[in-house]
Amino acid sequence: MSTRVWAVATLGVLLVLIGIVAITRVPWSGAPAPRSEQLAALAGLPADAVAKGKAFNAALRPGSYGSMVIGLVVALVLGLTPFGARIVEAVGRPLGGHWLAQAVLGGLVIVLIGEVVSLPFAAWRHTVLKRYGLSTQDWGAWLVDLLKAYGVGAVLGALVLAGFFTITRLFPQWWWAVGAGAAAALVLVLTFVFPVLVEPVFNKFTPMEDGALRDSLVQLAERDGVPVKDVLVADASRRTRAVNAYVSGYGATRRIVVYDTLLREAPEAEVRSVVAHELSHARSNDVLTGTLLGALGSAAAVVLVYLLGAWEPLLRRAGVDSIAEPRAVALLMAIAIVGGLVAGPVQAYVSRKVEARSDAHALELTGDPETFQAMMTRLAMVNLADPDPNRVEHGLFGSHPSTVERLAMARAWAK
Repeated sequence: MSTRVWAVATLGVLLVLIGIVAITRVPWSGAPAPRSEQLAALAGLPADAVAKGKAFNAALRPGSYGSMVIGLVVALVLGLTPFGARIVEAVGRPLGGHWLAQAVLGGLVIVLIGEVVSLPFAAWRHTVLKRYGLSTQDWGAWLVDLLKAYGVGAVLGALVLAGFFTITRLFPQWWWAVGAGAAAALVLVLTFVFPVLVEPVFNKFTPMEDGALRDSLVQLAERDGVPVKDVLVADASRRTRAVNAYVSGYGATRRIVVYDTLLREAPEAEVRSVVAHELSHARSNDVLTGTLLGALGSAAAVVLVYLLGAWEPLLRRAGVDSIAEPRAVALLMAIAIVGGLVAGPVQAYVSRKVEARSDAHALELTGDPETFQAMMTRLAMVNLADPDPNRVEHGLFGSHPSTVERLAMARAWAK
């Protein structure tokens, strides 16, 4: 068989594996959240807080959509015209046009262009966060965090670009197979190193002080059958008033992380309820599920890129001879952005199902629907959530059930 036939067959196998993982590990059914209970829960929320949450999200909306649209337009202009290839070529020219210079430096410049054009929308978002009192950062601290994010992205991006185009040069016929394996391996590696190497770049983590709360959280994890290495407090208050907690890491790196804002805003019973929700992700191996789907999805994306590379009109429009050459970096990034937009609603739907299971698990673990509802109400009020968002918008972008859906589920569970 030709390499193209092998690639098509491999893509088919990867899609089947993705389907198997999704069918067997994603909770497609969940606890009921009747609309009547949602409306009853909405009526019980403070009207002024609901109005503020809706106004806050309405203020964010133009910047969010504007950033998405301008990012897509720039990606398509650079990727589907010879302009992107010429930029990559020009960036590599001072270094003799070396392929590695084109791949890494040219690729980073293409990414930087996208970041720069979307920067005004990021500033817009920060302005809104400050106006509504959710951000505690001044502009200097905000800029430092932005530069940190750019730095981490540049390091990871340089490694990915250098690795990808090294593979295409070493394996000109079978780069898609080697690249698919490498992409899957990278996802697996990042799952383990992200909590240890990346999270500390943005937050300082300190062990929670010994006491009744820490003991109760450790006991809650033990009762749930989830071994944790430590209970840490993140200094989230230096950038936000938002409250949250999560279980980070996998295996030996797993730890409970609680925002210091949550400790200040919520009573201990609500903190335990939040942590009970997060423990469900570890107990159900949601990190493993996400890693498997991410690894298989990344491998499938590499194979799909290879198959798209055989479409001559696409290459001519981008002004390149092969999708595996460094000058095609802009085209590759355009494909990635379009693919991300297409996959986004599916990922959001899966995420909502997983989060709904964690909500139900928190209720089962604590047996305390009243505290769960109080905690969900506090999260919505402090984080300025829209408790009952537009159905279409929430379906496209919502990563969690809405506040009224979570409250309705708890009310139904209590009955």
